This record gives sequence, C-alpha cells and structure tokens, in this order.
Amino acid sequence: MNEIPRHRALALLSQCTGDEIWSIESCRQAGVPESWVGTLADTFESGFRSDSQTIYVGEGVTNQYRGVRDLDLAMQLARSMGLDVDRVTATALGRRGIVAAIKEAVMDGE
Repeated sequence: MNEIPRHRALALLSQCTGDEIWSIESCRQAGVPESWVGTLADTFESGFRSDSQTIYVGEGVTNQYRGVRDLDLAMQLARSMGLDVDRVTATALGRRGIVAAIKEAVMDGE
C-alpha cells in the first residue's frame, strides 16, 4: 500500500487543510500516485447555503468540480504511513479537525 516515500507523503500532508479540492492536474504535478488519484477523485457540487459549501475556482464560483478533496488525500497519506486513521480522528470535529489530528499523530510518531 505504501506507494509513496515517507518524505513525499509528509510534504503532501503539510499542504492539506481539510478545506480544499485539488484538481486532477495538481495532484499529478504534486506526485500523488496515479492509482490514488483514480480512487480518490470525484465530482463535487457546490452548495449555496453557506460559504463553506461553495466551490471556488480562481475568483469565481462553480457548480461542479472534479478533483480530490485534500481531506481524503490526508487520510490516504496517513494510512500509507501506517497510521490508524479511525482511532486518531475519532474525536476530531470537522474536516479541518480531522486533518489537524492526522498531522499531529504523524508528527508525534504514531
């Protein structure tokens, strides 16, 4: 399952916030394994009830966007480094909290 060197996984994880959707091209340029891109990529739709549901591309709003949520990427990276993601994120709240819990666990050497 470890298709990516640890130093590369750490570099990618450091870019994850929990709030972003990476384009397919951005994933490829960053060195995300192609098999992960194929598995994690999805088409997301904007919601307009709150700003956190709205997808922005550049300065504009889009209804749909195909890409990889950095939350999903962070979870995949953590698994590739042997982290028990479910245990580490059990008490985390929200997407940002999940990514922060993953980063903390990785830095603590879990």
